[in-house]
Amino acid sequence: MSTRSLLRPLSKLACACLLACAAPLYAETSPAPSHAGDALQWRQLGPFRGGWATMAAGDPSKPDTFYIGTAGGGVWKTNDAGRTWLPTSDTMPTASIGAIAVAPSNPNVIYAGSGQVAARYDVAAGNGMYRSDDDGKSWQHIGLTESKHIGRILVDPHDANTLLVGVLGHYFGPNKERGVYRSTDGGKTWQQTLFINADTGVVDLAADPSDPKIVYAAAWQVRNYPWLSYFQPNAGRGSGLYKSTDGGLSWKRISGHGWPAGTLARIGIATASGNRVYAVVHSTDPRKDSGLYRSDDGGANWQSVSHESWLPNDYFSRITVDPQNRDRLYSAGQSIRRSDDGGKHWDIFKGAPGGDDYHFLWIDPRDSQRMIAASDQGAVVTVNGGMSWSSWYNQPTGQFYHVATDNQFPYWIYSGQQDSGTVGIASRSDYGSLSYRDWRPVGGDERDYDLPYPDDPNIVFGSGLGGRVSRWDRRTGVVQNVTAWPVNSYGQRPTDFKYHYTWITPIAFSAKPPYALYLGAQVLFRSTDQGQHWDVISPDLSAKKQGAKEACEGNPNAQQARDCGYGVIYSIAPAPASNDEIWIGTDDGTIQFTRDAGKNWQNVTPKDLPSWGIVSSLDLSALKPGTAYAAVDNHRQDDFRPHVWRTNDYGKTWADISAGLPQDDFVSVVRADPQREGLLFAGTDRGVYVSFDDGGHWQSLQRNLPTAWVRDLTIHGDDLIAGTQGRAIWVLDDIAPLRQASTDNARKTVLYTPADAVRVRANENKDTPLPPDEPLGRNPPAGAIIDYQLASAAKGPITLDILDSDGKTVRHFSSGEKPEKLPAERYFQKGWLGSPETLGSSAGMHRFVWNLHYPRPEALLYGYSIAATWDSDTPLTPEGPLALPGKYQLVLTVNGKSYRAPLNVVGDPRVSLDQNALAEGLAFSREVGNALQQVWQTHGEVDAVRDQLDQADKKLANNKSLHDEIDAFRKKTDPLVSGDSETTTNLEAMNDALTAIASDVEGADRAPTDGQRQAFAEYKANLDKAAAQWQSIRGADLATLNAHLHTAGIKAITLPAENQIHSEGPADSDDIP
Repeated sequence: MSTRSLLRPLSKLACACLLACAAPLYAETSPAPSHAGDALQWRQLGPFRGGWATMAAGDPSKPDTFYIGTAGGGVWKTNDAGRTWLPTSDTMPTASIGAIAVAPSNPNVIYAGSGQVAARYDVAAGNGMYRSDDDGKSWQHIGLTESKHIGRILVDPHDANTLLVGVLGHYFGPNKERGVYRSTDGGKTWQQTLFINADTGVVDLAADPSDPKIVYAAAWQVRNYPWLSYFQPNAGRGSGLYKSTDGGLSWKRISGHGWPAGTLARIGIATASGNRVYAVVHSTDPRKDSGLYRSDDGGANWQSVSHESWLPNDYFSRITVDPQNRDRLYSAGQSIRRSDDGGKHWDIFKGAPGGDDYHFLWIDPRDSQRMIAASDQGAVVTVNGGMSWSSWYNQPTGQFYHVATDNQFPYWIYSGQQDSGTVGIASRSDYGSLSYRDWRPVGGDERDYDLPYPDDPNIVFGSGLGGRVSRWDRRTGVVQNVTAWPVNSYGQRPTDFKYHYTWITPIAFSAKPPYALYLGAQVLFRSTDQGQHWDVISPDLSAKKQGAKEACEGNPNAQQARDCGYGVIYSIAPAPASNDEIWIGTDDGTIQFTRDAGKNWQNVTPKDLPSWGIVSSLDLSALKPGTAYAAVDNHRQDDFRPHVWRTNDYGKTWADISAGLPQDDFVSVVRADPQREGLLFAGTDRGVYVSFDDGGHWQSLQRNLPTAWVRDLTIHGDDLIAGTQGRAIWVLDDIAPLRQASTDNARKTVLYTPADAVRVRANENKDTPLPPDEPLGRNPPAGAIIDYQLASAAKGPITLDILDSDGKTVRHFSSGEKPEKLPAERYFQKGWLGSPETLGSSAGMHRFVWNLHYPRPEALLYGYSIAATWDSDTPLTPEGPLALPGKYQLVLTVNGKSYRAPLNVVGDPRVSLDQNALAEGLAFSREVGNALQQVWQTHGEVDAVRDQLDQADKKLANNKSLHDEIDAFRKKTDPLVSGDSETTTNLEAMNDALTAIASDVEGADRAPTDGQRQAFAEYKANLDKAAAQWQSIRGADLATLNAHLHTAGIKAITLPAENQIHSEGPADSDDIP
């Protein structure tokens, strides 16, 4: 029986509380700090390439609204017929969805059944039924917790609270919560109306379209075993078809009269008008019983319609009938096929080479042109009967099992996506956000490892089914198969092959040159020449018992399979400090290592490690030799508890460090931080956890990461990267606070030492920005990430000063400052504006980003850059110049007390310009900025005086001579505010030109060009000329005029102080960044 229990009913408010309160749950018992990660945020990279969609449904009242359930990414919704998708179920404590249904009588009511239904090695389980009453905005758990895998939901067309649920139950063990459940109160209570046995559940339901009381249920006897991979016995006498004529209250098994009599497996069913029923049947005797069957009298009699080999399958079984034409039906499989004659003949309706692998097709009962298809590649929508379809390249629901990084800048992340292929994706884009421009396929196969060669990121090695290893060269695009033994054994009996593999083929590189590539079968291979030659450097490392023969050729039980050597290497961990030390873990539950490059091996398996528990990850400490961490995934034996072990003495003794983890979350990966001893990260089937004391205690590091099966974690520099099975790839930027957190400062005010800040620009885009509905991943913050903790709320404004190596202030920030309000015309939607960076002054953790810019110069008018990203930022120009690489000092002042920390700013590794040239550029930028400041100052004075001239002129009655004097004075200032020539003294024209020069110079890490210098010199000369003219006017000329105004009893015209100069900006109602 599974150990997983129900978590909580969920609204968005409840989930927000859970995220905010997750860490303090451990505060009383844990010596570790509970708030160190509170300001951290996970960042989704993508790629936006759809992953496995299991089920789909449409809103019959809204033609552009559709829903999908995914295998590991929850429920998603589109309101624009598939152009964009948004997740709706991030509040659920499960991400695997097997069934979804919209209530026909009230489309605001949606039901979701968790746990995908597929006889798979890596199938993800759920925890019952969920209901939404607000079209997916929030969800409540409504029971059936131990159902694990739900195949279908039928909602009464006239009553949104009456429904039937087909429960398949546990894949990996017997349980009683299987069969058909009925509720008449919206899921508050349930009645089990069909139970067959503890190994058989219901995978499909269908109701007569003209009479919802007539219902059919497809039962499937299925069990997955960790040692049998694809040839598990997914059939049994429990499988069959049942019929109810009273709305699911009672059931009768269908048999005889043409219905197949053999041992059946998965069955898919669909109904049509006139008592017609279709059934796709998979059987242990494919030639006799498998195929498409049809009944025209409600299941009383059956005829075999087709025995096409592609029809029946444990992976595909769904069929859909056109609601307007009972002879037109669709079969979901590698492709979608359509028959117009009741299943006798078929044509391809939709599909591509390689196999899209469709699992379900929903057709609007009112409009057959409107459909949505769910496939391994995501979901696609058509509103014209299949003539065109929406894209699945807008759904970040990919399933990623392993992640690796290279050593270039920005670093790239590599992984294989289930069913779709490989991915190399940049951790940062030069264009402000991550789009289709920032990822690419990298050869290899789906799902497995993709590892860049340590010294050359242009070479990537990928693994695949059956031991395949490929070498991809980015420069040529060539993919070469370099596997050690090019005979694919996947899905076959292991004892029939010299070398055998399972669902995952592990590969790994040694940590030091000369680099060796390791490949795991039941033995360990090594290549030192990029796969041209391989050596076997181990004996059979599975738990094979020498001489075992009994039951090796049949369907062995767990012990027999172990003795026969069905096990393979699942994880490989080369030591960080020595190429001679290599650890391996197997899928049949052993841990072994060598310290002499494979000459001798030691079995150091913990005594409590379960047989056939997959050693899903091994990680060796980079700081403490002999220390290793093992994560063991045993959920394929219906054990959903966490299993994590640690050894500090090369496996002589092991400590179980699982106690602090949720006891119904199994663990797929544990990683040790390479910089702080005892800092661990664990990926479970529902999220991420952190330990500060070597596994003694754990606390959630979920933050904003949606519920997802975290299959792998890796650490690159200061970032933690997560590969999820259903929500693509995420990065936790800058884990410096976690590395520095301690019990001593847990309740103090602390300024953490930031990680090195790389001098890069936030966005180099010069093209039209990508539109808001284009799917984008987020870039990391551009600048210095500064973390601090306040013991209590500040009594007044807090300040942050950045000082250079000479102690001079580069920037000053205050929590009391208001956002900049600058003269700039916004001519675009508000969504293009980002939120201003502010210093938090409340108690707790805060994160502030200094963009490495000096203060921006004052200018008459600012312009919005084309380098814009929706919902992120559209910078105003001119900006202040970028600070130089070097040493800086942070000074945080709270309640009168100052806290200091060093900051190191490093140059972009891609830039070869030396420090002197960068300093030259900074000096020039500041010179241009000073000129802009002078333009602003001079123009402010001129503008203020001209305004006062207008006011004084209005007060004159019949004093023509004074009126003429004022008019003459004004004309003297006209050249300062008008004229378009480059040689003009027009201050506004100078502002525009100098702003352009400043932006151009700051746009690149290069010395200023001669053209920029010459243009600046000319405009500076014009500025000096204008300033001299103004000095003459504001001096003697203004004094003479004021004397005459005084005689006339009119107030003298005065010059404004600098703090009184304000350029005319936009209205207060406008959005200012």
